[in-house]
Amino acid sequence: MTLTVKIARQRHFRMPALAVSAAVLLAILAILHAPVKAQETRFQFGLMGDTGYTSKGINEFKRLLTHLNGTELAFVVHIGDFQASGGDYTRDPTAGPMPCTDESYKLVYDAFRSIRHPVVLTPGDNDWTDCSKVEARKFDPLEVLTKMRGMFFPQGKSLGTRSMAVESQSTEAAYSKFRENLRWSLGGVTFATLHIVGSNDNLLGNPERDAEHRERKAANLAWMQAAFAKAKAEKSAGVVLMGHANPGFENYWPAAAKGRYFGPFVGRSSPPPPVPDNAFGDYIATLAGELESYDKPVAYLHGDTHLHRIDKPLYSMKSNRLFANLTRAETFGDPNTHWVRVTVDPADPQLFTFRGEIIAENARQPPGESAFEPPCPQRIKPDGAVQPRATRCEK
Repeated sequence: MTLTVKIARQRHFRMPALAVSAAVLLAILAILHAPVKAQETRFQFGLMGDTGYTSKGINEFKRLLTHLNGTELAFVVHIGDFQASGGDYTRDPTAGPMPCTDESYKLVYDAFRSIRHPVVLTPGDNDWTDCSKVEARKFDPLEVLTKMRGMFFPQGKSLGTRSMAVESQSTEAAYSKFRENLRWSLGGVTFATLHIVGSNDNLLGNPERDAEHRERKAANLAWMQAAFAKAKAEKSAGVVLMGHANPGFENYWPAAAKGRYFGPFVGRSSPPPPVPDNAFGDYIATLAGELESYDKPVAYLHGDTHLHRIDKPLYSMKSNRLFANLTRAETFGDPNTHWVRVTVDPADPQLFTFRGEIIAENARQPPGESAFEPPCPQRIKPDGAVQPRATRCEK
């Protein structure tokens, strides 16, 4: 005890220089080796879809690929419909090549492989469901779908010259056929594709095709819920969901919002149109349910209706207010062959920004061609009868 007191009171006591150096060194090493949370960086990806419906559209698609290859992107998503509908082809076989053939799929596959970025596809209705509408040759849509799954969705990786690793829902025993439903993470964001297509998601009143729809819908809903569960577990900065079909968000809006939206078209005093029977209500309800308990930014990307738009498309059934954290972006579609640049910036509280990228060569109309032709004037015959409108106006 006496010795301890004596040392404590010696004001001139100093730690040896060697001990000081060792202590400083240990402190520096502790700082250097302390765990540091990685700072996620800003990146961009490209969104395209509804391309190559005609011979002219195929040439425009080639220009689109050139633009994508000249841009620094983390990856590219084709949102579906990479060929004409079988119905469009049947109405005008001269407009472009027959869809649904082996040759058509090979051309598209090679085009995706030529992109220097990783490429992810989610199918559209033109790519398989509408193949039954080709009258010049018989195609079984379900056989076409099986072929597509084997061709465009290699296990564990994307397409593109430089591929990236992806997870497939097909690794789950209950959903082993759905190799097209993919998921990956980049920059702290969870991405997932959902195989939801136009043409009422293949719910068409045919027993075999309706059964396909129900099975795929169950897989899609499970995959959507799994994407949110993964995002929550990994504390993702946000979620991006991608599917071809426009699910018709507006059908599920509150009456007041519907009135404001549809008023300019049906008249403000008219009731908004009723919700048509459709296959998309379960998707909307599941998404809304997930959003009630997820407050980070979510993007829903689709094609199908060929109208480029960016908006807040869905209302909460609990609050009757918009889900402020959900943004919908629809890409361009034939005959407007352009793409959307999506920026993901962790420093931005809203996380996502969208920019429509116009390809100047594709925006120019050749002489004599118009994107919109007004109806031809009706002509009166000499006997006073009204002549039917012509398909093409007389010059």
